[in-house]
Amino acid sequence: MSVGLGSVRCTCERGHCTWLHVIVFTLQGPAQRYVYTALDQLKAGTVANVFGVVSFFKLPYRSKGTDFCSVITIVDQSNVKLKCTFFSGNQDGLPSIYKIGDIVRFHRIKIQKFNNEFQGISSSGFSALVFEGTVGAPLIPRTSSKSYSFTAEDQKTVETLRNCQLGLQGFSSSRRNLSDVQPGQYFDLLCQLIGKAEIDKSSYLLKVWDGTKFGSLPWKVYVEDEALEVDRDSISRLQNFTIDVLVYDNHVELAKSIKIGSYIVIQNIHAKLHGTANENQEHDTYVEFHLHGGTGFGRGISVPPEDDSDVKELQKILDAVDIKQNQPLDPDVITSDIQLSQMSPPFDALERCQQLSVTVLPAHQQWQVTPLACITKNKAPQKFRVRARLKHVQPHHLYQSVKLHCSKCNSLLDAPDEESLNKMFEDRFTDGSNTPNAFWYQSAVWNTGNLDNRTVVIHFVKKYDILQSPEDSLIMVEGGSFKELSKLSIHFNTIIPVKSKEQRLEIDLSAPFLIQGNKWLYGCIKCSNIKSSEELQSLSLEVGWDAVEIAKVLGVELLTHLFVMNFTLEDETGSLNAYLWRHSEQFFQIPPSEILMNSDLQERLHMIMSALCPSTKQISEYPWMDCCIRSYNSGHGSKEQICYEIFDTLLSERDLNRFS
Repeated sequence: MSVGLGSVRCTCERGHCTWLHVIVFTLQGPAQRYVYTALDQLKAGTVANVFGVVSFFKLPYRSKGTDFCSVITIVDQSNVKLKCTFFSGNQDGLPSIYKIGDIVRFHRIKIQKFNNEFQGISSSGFSALVFEGTVGAPLIPRTSSKSYSFTAEDQKTVETLRNCQLGLQGFSSSRRNLSDVQPGQYFDLLCQLIGKAEIDKSSYLLKVWDGTKFGSLPWKVYVEDEALEVDRDSISRLQNFTIDVLVYDNHVELAKSIKIGSYIVIQNIHAKLHGTANENQEHDTYVEFHLHGGTGFGRGISVPPEDDSDVKELQKILDAVDIKQNQPLDPDVITSDIQLSQMSPPFDALERCQQLSVTVLPAHQQWQVTPLACITKNKAPQKFRVRARLKHVQPHHLYQSVKLHCSKCNSLLDAPDEESLNKMFEDRFTDGSNTPNAFWYQSAVWNTGNLDNRTVVIHFVKKYDILQSPEDSLIMVEGGSFKELSKLSIHFNTIIPVKSKEQRLEIDLSAPFLIQGNKWLYGCIKCSNIKSSEELQSLSLEVGWDAVEIAKVLGVELLTHLFVMNFTLEDETGSLNAYLWRHSEQFFQIPPSEILMNSDLQERLHMIMSALCPSTKQISEYPWMDCCIRSYNSGHGSKEQICYEIFDTLLSERDLNRFS
């Protein structure tokens, strides 16, 4: 028997028989018999059909190219794991995984070997069926295939995997109820969305609940009333059950599209514990919830189908919650999040508070403002919120503020400007005669036509024995000048400057280690343990030409670009010097790794600093800034001193648009 997707008119009175909506059985003669391979019997270079239980997955995300990518690790009764990486031009063409424990059936996956481990990738005719892993759940597959076979033997295999999955090696779920979450944990949450709001282009607020109460004091994100899309009645009734989750970067687009009332799964939420001293010098603690950017550790948001057994169970839990019993007894404290966000701040300087700040705080809006004079009287370490003006900034020149930081040895170096880069590459020369050859790249000699008759050798790195289009390519370049490398960076995805030595291509950390567009990245000479360039072959298709992964396989300790500035802040009570460095990119929303190669970004930063600290005006006319400040002890022994750093502060979208 073959099973095809289709529809048939429901004859029951309620009109929603699930299986009638989803499956139409059609007799088409004997079904093709498929042979399935246990994961411990797989061989490289073969195409196989497999069953397995999902032990890890990343929700589909857009790859470096035009396709969507899905990463799934499965395990079967042999207790062997198989990591699979699938690509599709259509997101719906990838397996619909919603949770660890789902059962999958993959047909026609190609098995290959990388780093001494087997990996599965999609091949011609690839198809997937996904079933809930819950024992007793309906056997309704999730699939994009219009037709497929599913035999009684297949059904038996799914049921067997459902029953034995808890005993499989390394199999565990990180899904939690809010009542079970501990501060500091990373967890997955099945919940209902009851409110949302845009914070800025790189962060978005989701207000959610799961019918249980979080045990600690949760963080509430400040948003303007008109910016919050919400069911007003629900947000007031459920205020003691909701948490605010701030999602970042690549998750923002999907978060915007989800409808209020939807059931969603948020994977890898960080319950981040924060503490601050209140006006009585007592220590208050609360928990923030963040979904950080990227896809590491399976981070993402998904909307499971309404017939999912976990969703149905959640619906029952939410319907059974006694909201009135969990409300505060004092009616004066029954205040909605919207009303809380409009409460007057506890400032003494009313005129100051009524003026708009040029900065916003993505967190910690509930902290009281501390006068600068009081901060200097407190011991470190502590965290504060201040409202002040920027009286003075050092250094004065942009090129002096861009630094290279090594997180391993904590060294801080000047970032080379164009003049320095010209000198780095001016002595490099090759005639191409000693250029090594290898099967994993293809070389070409470019005669520059200059008076010095220089040549540049370009090595095009292959991906699975295939040369890629320029916008997707990694090239290794010998003998290029700064100007020539700049031209190549316009056309090629990634460039690694190399030198030939004894028929080998070597990485040179005395110059930029890697170039991607306007990003010229460097490695720490002290902390790096350089490996052969041949290690580039070990990069999997999933990773692509990711700078961090390239540095990792080549043994390079990557240096991070930072703006390092010393702000002198001033309010009615005094002044305070505070560094802006580790959170400088967040503050300016300008990548310091690109600014030295981009004149537009340089002009934008110059305009921002002129607006924050206008030299032609009196300080009473400078704009107010809301900032989060942390104090810390620096130095040792008798030389120890208290320093201050600005964090979790960014320029407002309103003011940034003036400089775009």
